[in-house]
Amino acid sequence: MKRKPLLPTFVLVLLAAAVAHAEPKKLNLFIWSEYLDPALVTQFEKENECKVVIELYEDPESMLAKLQGGGAGQYDLVVPSDYLVPGMIRQGLLAPLRRANIPNLTNLAPRFVSPPYDPANRYTAAYLWGTLGIFARAADGKPMPATWGVIFDPKLAPGPILLIDSMRDLLAAALKYQGHSLNTTNLVELKAARDLILRTKRRAQSLDASVGAKNKVLSKSARAAIVYSGEGLRGMREDTGTTYFIPQEGSLVWVDSLAVLAKAPQRDLAEKFINFVLDPQHAAQLANFTQFSSPNQAALPLLAPKDLRNPALYPEGEVATRLEYVQDLGPKTRLYDEIWTQIKAR
Repeated sequence: MKRKPLLPTFVLVLLAAAVAHAEPKKLNLFIWSEYLDPALVTQFEKENECKVVIELYEDPESMLAKLQGGGAGQYDLVVPSDYLVPGMIRQGLLAPLRRANIPNLTNLAPRFVSPPYDPANRYTAAYLWGTLGIFARAADGKPMPATWGVIFDPKLAPGPILLIDSMRDLLAAALKYQGHSLNTTNLVELKAARDLILRTKRRAQSLDASVGAKNKVLSKSARAAIVYSGEGLRGMREDTGTTYFIPQEGSLVWVDSLAVLAKAPQRDLAEKFINFVLDPQHAAQLANFTQFSSPNQAALPLLAPKDLRNPALYPEGEVATRLEYVQDLGPKTRLYDEIWTQIKAR
């Protein structure tokens, strides 16, 4: 039989180049909903000749469960909450950041450099930060008392309420209302918080994600909801008849970070995206769009002065002293897992 002649090498190279050109690289991003300005995505795609594929989650525990269940190889970038980072590092889910590829890391404010959950920023770069509080519409124009009692005390509830569908966040609200640390491992305190939540759950509309809860208050199907600060402030921007506040008993403060997954198909492109977001102009655009607080020191002069003075966005002084970070509790996290299972089951 006659053998077919092999294609010349240069023809194969041209074919490969054509295929590569026809199919742009894809950056797979796993992120919270309403957490990224679409204009920034479009700009990054144009500058890097790629496609950003976005998949959304609504609470940190479900994100982690998906990655642990075999999803780690599906994504390049994820946006974990601070307290999840140590466990993700221990489980080998995250890749170390190659700092030479991310020179804009130097733009982070000092408090976000080498945080306790990730010393030396080996695995993460702060993305946005904020608080947990109450987004509400006052009944009959009456002033809203600045207390978690708006949610947990039926006498103070302005109408239908919503609880946040997130383990550490909802338990933090109940623990703070009862005068305890949101990182307690005291079983008596945790059970008391569980019982308070169960009583409240019986009269609440539902447990909901922060974005969904914000939208229900805006649509007037609910009067008050536990939400993150960005949702609350965006809601106030849409409807001046609403308010967001940090309750007087205190609350939690959190940091979400960009992290590259250990099995990322596009590690180089993922680090380019981190560097892109840390550019001062882009970081300011992101903060303005989401209404969350920026950890980017170089971006702060580009933000509206009224935002920088807003204690709900940038809490200072006495307000800041009432805030706690959620901590990685290691094996003792099972106490929260068990309490949460009981809350969800009843």
